[in-house]
Order: sequence, then structure tokens, then C-alpha cells
Amino acid sequence: MTNSTIKHFNTTGPCVPSKHYMLPVLPRIQGVDEMIEGEYYFIIHAPRQSGKTTYLQYLTRRINSEGNMHALNCSLATLKRVTDRDEAMTTMAAQLNRALKISGVVAFKKLAFPDDSLPQSDASVKISNFLNYLSVKLDKDLIVIFDEADSMTEIHLVTFLAQIRDGYIERNVSPESKFPRSILLAGMRDIRDYLTQVRSDETSLGLASPFNVKKEALTLANFTREEIGTLYRRHTMASCQIFESEAVDRAWRWSQGQPWLVNALAYESVVKILKNDYTKAVTADILDQAVEALIKNRHTHIDFLLERLKEPRVIRVMDSVFSGSKSKVSINSDDRQYCIDLGLVVLGEGQNLQPANGIYQEVMSRVLTDPVQYALDDSIVNNKYFDGPLIRISELLKEFQQYWRQNGDSFTKRGKRLDVFKYDEAVHVMMLFAYVLKALNGKAKVYLEYAEGRGYVDIRAIYKDAQYLIEVKMKDNFKKTQALKQIANNSDTSGKNEAWLAVFDRDMNKAWDDKITWETVQINKITIHIVGC
Repeated sequence: MTNSTIKHFNTTGPCVPSKHYMLPVLPRIQGVDEMIEGEYYFIIHAPRQSGKTTYLQYLTRRINSEGNMHALNCSLATLKRVTDRDEAMTTMAAQLNRALKISGVVAFKKLAFPDDSLPQSDASVKISNFLNYLSVKLDKDLIVIFDEADSMTEIHLVTFLAQIRDGYIERNVSPESKFPRSILLAGMRDIRDYLTQVRSDETSLGLASPFNVKKEALTLANFTREEIGTLYRRHTMASCQIFESEAVDRAWRWSQGQPWLVNALAYESVVKILKNDYTKAVTADILDQAVEALIKNRHTHIDFLLERLKEPRVIRVMDSVFSGSKSKVSINSDDRQYCIDLGLVVLGEGQNLQPANGIYQEVMSRVLTDPVQYALDDSIVNNKYFDGPLIRISELLKEFQQYWRQNGDSFTKRGKRLDVFKYDEAVHVMMLFAYVLKALNGKAKVYLEYAEGRGYVDIRAIYKDAQYLIEVKMKDNFKKTQALKQIANNSDTSGKNEAWLAVFDRDMNKAWDDKITWETVQINKITIHIVGC
């Protein structure tokens, strides 16, 4: 199933028109018209599958239909495979020429060159010459939109921005000089995060740079809860199928308005689960099933994000997020911004990072524990942990303690476990999470709740409408009184009068007899088992 298929979640049925009901992206990005009116060069950035390309296509059509200016939309995706600087500029010129040919604007088609006769010039001026040529020949101001601009490597970007900078300055200095009125660079990241150098012997893009003003970097916002409701109501108006209010709430809670997820949840609910039976309402339960399907199937969009978890710069940032510890990476680090721009995380309370939405949170925790689960012995799976409507969590955790005593060193000693798990801070959390997942063998829903700087993470098992909370802390930052009060409060909100607090002792010199402990206390009428590991 392709991403484009997912977006067309309501294309058949008794009263459904032949187009899908994506919310218009225009209300989710502000300032574009002002940038064009002011003849600025600017940037749009947003995570993958946020609706950038859809918006850029819409913007191109709108400008050209209004007739006051010409807009050319050029994709730079092919530059991902190009490493040589000269080849990159030639490829970019070819893409500009292709954009002219496939445009619906007659004036553009007339200016396109045959593929084998593109003007030859040095790489350092190839793009500026091409843009100057278009600006001179056209009878209206030119807007150039470069989609997937972050496909350029730094060396490509240096050459490209230097040419844009020179054309921008000359245009402003000399009225006779012709260059595009506005240039828009779009991608997952703010292009200015990649570099500030345009020439090796100078210090920066300088104040004359067209891309150096913070307000000129725009971004697409996620849907709000109200906009998700609007999107789903449009489907209702077209198909007569109702999205119950609780279902909309669930979609918001799990997606936080991420556009691809909002539409994928609707597609999964309407097409895959309800089989296009528009007489059946989409309920909260159906939405929850859709969530589980997305988590399990890991579509292309989600797989792309998961691949990023293997990158060293992502590991440096996400390790503290998964472990709940204080970040060792500076708050101004480019690595942190990179993870935000990818859409993996967002800034939460106290400027700490947290998963961007509930679905990403679940998928990331599960995919990271896959190699750990494979390393666990199959004998761990044991139906004795289930007792009618209850789970014997204490019994499960006591057996984990013994497993950890026998095998913990294999996972925590860096030299022995690198092939199993690459996250240093989070390895203990992921190990316990993987153990619980495998032991309960899919009979209970198991979730990991985490965020940077909390000092702990939560493992929640849900079975027969009952919740079981296991809070995980590290011994070196463990304050007993505070921890007990914290887990008691968390347990109280979940309506459970029993909880478990797993405390990992990372002191490699301490004997296992001193680490493996069990203590049961009561606080606020809640029984808490402190599980030393």
C-alpha cells in the first residue's frame, strides 16, 4: 500500500465524490504571500509527509492562475544520488529545464532547451546564469520554488547559495539586473542549519544573504484537534459515514495532528477495518484498532523515520529521551534540531524532548527492542503470568530479576552488546520492556512512556481493562521518598492500587546479591513493590 493510496481513504461508496478530503494546507502556513510581496527569498521546512509538496503544487498553480507572476516548481530530489559538485550543478540545471517543459505555463515551455543543448558554463555560475536567462526572457516577475532542497550535500549547497546570493545582491543593487523576484527552498530541515559558509575564505553568508533572517524560515503546522474534526466531517458529508467524537479525540491523541497519520488512521478505519461499509460509524475502538495496525505494519513513511534511529547523531540525542535522563547534548546542538526537524520529537515541558506523537512513541520503542527480544530465550514466554482477568506482574518481575542477574552483563558491558543494542543510557529500560513484551506474548497491550529529563520511564500493561504500572529508574539518581510519591500519584490516576518500581543499579563493581532486592511498601493506600535489579 502506497502513501498516496492512504490519502484517498474515501474514494468509493454511494455518496462519495471522486476526490479525497485532505484539509487544505494553506491555513497551516502563514507568511508566504508576505514574503513574495516583499520580494524575499525564504525557506519552508517541515517533517516528512507533512504536506509540503502538496502545498507547493497548490502555491504554484495559484500564482500562475492569478496571472500577475510566473511560478516555476522544480524538484531537487535527484541530487541525493550526486556527489560531484560540477555534476550536481549540471543536474540542477537539467531539473530546471525539465520543470519548464512539464509546466502548464506556455511561456515556460517556449524557454525550455532541448535536453542535449543546455547552455554550457562553469559550475560556479551555471544556476545563476540559468535563472538570469529566465528572468530576462519572461514578461512577468519569476518565483522559483525548489522542492526537496535538502537533498543537496553541503558542497552542493555552498555552490548553489553563493550563486543565489550574488544574483540577489546584484538584483537589489542594479535595477537593470534581472533575477527571480522570490526563491523558495523547501525541505525537511531549515537549510540554514546545514551551513553558514558560502566561501572557504569568508566568514558567513553575511547580512546581504537572502536566507539569513529567522522570520524567513516558515514551517507547516500539524492539524489541530478541531481541524481533524473538520477533515473527518467532510468525509461524513460525502459518504454519510460518521466519525464519533471519541474517535476524533483518539486520532488527535495518537497523531497529535501529524498530517500523514491523521489521514492514514482514517484510511485504515474506513477501508481496511470497516471495508468501506459506510453504514457503520468509526468509533474510538475502531480508531484504536487502526492505531495498532499502523504501529504493526510500519508503512514507508514510518520506516523512513525508524532508519534515522541508527544514525550516530540521532542516537546521541534520543538515548536520553528513551531513558528519561537529562540530556548530555547541548540544548542548542544541531543534533537536537535535526531530530526535531525529522519529526521524531518535539519540545515539551522544560525544553525537554518528547516523542512527536503517540504512534511514533510506540513504534520507536518497539523497533528498538526488536533486537533485544530476539536475544531473549523463548522460554520466557509463559502463560502462568495470567490468572483469569489478572496478570501476575510480581511473579514476572521476580523471574526477570533472575534473568537479569544471569545475563545483565551481556547487555550492559559495552564491548559485548554493541551488536544487540546501541543506546547506552536506555539499554536497561529497553531490556525490561522487551522482557515484559515477550513474556506477555501479545496477550496484553504493553506501552512504554518516555521523555527526556523526567528521570524515569513508565511501562504500562493493559489486560482485561486493568492497567499495571511499572516505573523504571536508575539507582544513581534514585531518591526513594520522591520516587514513591511519584509512582503513587501515577498509580492513583490510573485507578490501580498496586504498582511496581524497578530500580537498576549500574555499579559494575557491586555484587549481584546487593543489587537483586525486593521491598514492598504502602503509600496513600497504594501498594508499591520496589524491584532492585
